[in-house]
Amino acid sequence: MLRASHTKKTFHFNFRARTSRGLLKDKTSWFIKVWDDKEPAVFGLGECGPLPGLSVDSKPDFEQVLDETVNRIQSVQRLSDDAVEMISRMVPLGYPSIKFGVETAIRDLVNGGHRIIFKNKFLDGHRVPINGLIWMDDMDIMLQQITDKIAQGFTCIKIKVGGLNFERECDILHYIRKKYFRDQITIRLDANGAFKPEDALSKITQLSRFQVHSIEQPLKPGNESLEELCRKTPVPIALDEELIGLEKVEEKTRLLQKIKPQFITLKPTLHGGFSGCQEWIDIAQSVNIGWWITSALESNIGLNAISQFTASFENIIPQGLGTGLLYADNFPSPLTIEQGHIYHNHKELWDVSEFA
Repeated sequence: MLRASHTKKTFHFNFRARTSRGLLKDKTSWFIKVWDDKEPAVFGLGECGPLPGLSVDSKPDFEQVLDETVNRIQSVQRLSDDAVEMISRMVPLGYPSIKFGVETAIRDLVNGGHRIIFKNKFLDGHRVPINGLIWMDDMDIMLQQITDKIAQGFTCIKIKVGGLNFERECDILHYIRKKYFRDQITIRLDANGAFKPEDALSKITQLSRFQVHSIEQPLKPGNESLEELCRKTPVPIALDEELIGLEKVEEKTRLLQKIKPQFITLKPTLHGGFSGCQEWIDIAQSVNIGWWITSALESNIGLNAISQFTASFENIIPQGLGTGLLYADNFPSPLTIEQGHIYHNHKELWDVSEFA
C-alpha cells in the first residue's frame, strides 16, 4: 500500500530578490513524499510551492487540502500503469501547485526514487538553453547584473520592466543595444501587468526600438484591452498571469482563440502541473502560438522536475529555468547552470537525506 506525507520548508534568498510584488526574503514550499510500505527506503519527492499574491491556491485552506490529498494517496493499494494520471485526479481543482507536487512525487517513485521524473536526454547531460533573469533594482545594480549574466555566457536575458521610471528602463535597453547587437543578445521583457491600457501600446512601440524578442503580460490579467493590444503590438506579447486559474480545456482554448497572443509562458506550479501545461502546449500549437516553460521560485526539487519535463520537447528557444541559484539553503543537486544552459551534471549528487 502507498504511504504519503508532507513536510514544510522555508528557503532564504542569497541576494535582494525584488519583484513587482515587493522584496522577497524567503520562500516556503511543502514537499510530498510518497513510498510503498513494502520498501520505505525508496521514495518519490514532489514540491508544492504556491506563490503568495499570485497562485490561486495560496489561501488559508492550502495545508488542509494538502492533508486531504495525502490521505487519498494512502488509499491506493499499489502502483499501477495509470498511477500518475489516477493519483493526479485526486487533487481538487484550484490547487495547481499540489497537482505539480503530486505528479512529480508519483513519477519519481515509479522511476525508482532517484529524482528521475522523465526518462529523457536531460539525464544524459543534454543542455537546455535558458534566459538570464535580471531582477528589479536601481539602475546601476541592474546594469551590473546584465554585465555579469552576459559574462557568464547567457545570450538571452529577461528584464523586468514597469518597476522603475520608464525612461530609465529605456536607458538600460539602450545601453544593451549600444554594446550588443540583436544577433548577440536576445532581450525579453516582463511587465507583470504594470502598464496601463491607455499608454501600453505607446510604451511597447517605444520599446520596439531596442529589437525586443517579446514582452510578458503588459496589462493586468482580465483587461479587455489585451486582445486589441495583441493585435496591434509591434513587439510579440507573451501571456503569463493571464493563464492562472484556467483549468478546463474549453476555458484555455477560448482564451487563446480570443486574445491570440504571440506566446504563452508556462509554470507547472501555477498552471496545473505537467498535465495542465501539456494541455496549454497542445492548444497553443493547434492555433500557432509559441511557448516556453518557466520555473516559479522552486527549490532544486521542483526545478529538476521542470527541467526534465522541458527537455521532453524539441523547443530550442531559451527557457526560464535559471532559478536554481536563488537560495542559500537549497538542496545540493546535480543541476548545473553554465554558459546560459542548465544540465544534469553526473559528477554531482542529490542530498535529500532530511526526508529519509
